[in-house]
Amino acid sequence: MNENRKILCADVGGTKIKAALVNEKGQVEGFMEMPTEAHLGGPHVMSNLKKMLSTYTGYEAIGISTAGQVDSEKGEILYANENIPRYTGTKVKEVLEEAFQVPVKVENDVNAAALGEAFFGAGREEKDLLMLTYGTGVGGALLFGKEIYKGREGIAGEFGHMITHPEGTLCNCGQKGCYEVYASTTALVRKVMELDDHLTNGKEIFSAIFEGREEVRDLLEKWAQEVSYGLVNLIHIFNPSLILLGGGLLEQPLAFELIERETKKRTMESFRKVVLKNASLGNQAGLLGAASLHLK
Repeated sequence: MNENRKILCADVGGTKIKAALVNEKGQVEGFMEMPTEAHLGGPHVMSNLKKMLSTYTGYEAIGISTAGQVDSEKGEILYANENIPRYTGTKVKEVLEEAFQVPVKVENDVNAAALGEAFFGAGREEKDLLMLTYGTGVGGALLFGKEIYKGREGIAGEFGHMITHPEGTLCNCGQKGCYEVYASTTALVRKVMELDDHLTNGKEIFSAIFEGREEVRDLLEKWAQEVSYGLVNLIHIFNPSLILLGGGLLEQPLAFELIERETKKRTMESFRKVVLKNASLGNQAGLLGAASLHLK
């Protein structure tokens, strides 16, 4: 490996843009982050991104992990919801190659995180894996032979829009009963706030549980059941050896233990050899995955 070979990477999220230089060993240097200011729209986000990247030198290519559905061949945003207005259609690759005169590759953020874990993190011993992230929604990625499975339109892995509750609650995609409406972090917080509107995030929820509030723990257990419904479907469809789970809530051992218990309970015995693991790279997974686009 050539440790001097460096890729400039950025991870464009709805809240922050992160950037760093990454070498072939997955070592990160020059880490920076700044507010995305996503509410100001896609053109403004791209302006912020270019300003941030312009502060770096000594790299041979650029890798971008970004929110939204991505055409990775063209390096364009196929679709982004209103979390980043006017981002749909943005030609990220074209804009950055013109600005910086180096090769640019672009990937969806969950796919990039899965690649980061596959090459540098918890999945590096496996050729095939699934990854799900639980946050505002539920993101997903499938890797076969260390390659992202894209599907016909390049957007496979929308696990958050499996229907787990037919005719259930309306999702922002327009369908009813989607997995992420019930299994996202947002879904848990919404349910807990119906009980106590002072508990507005995961940290406060777990503090309440550790203080002995059984009614809050009950809601966490019901949420873990909802998470398990989607995981069991995926296990029975793909028969994977490894599923990686990401998101801030999953860093809490209790949440992971409940999800693992509920999933094993609902999985056919012949499929139970699947391993569930926490993703290990935290907020650097997308950056490392963006680097792998050029390093693999």
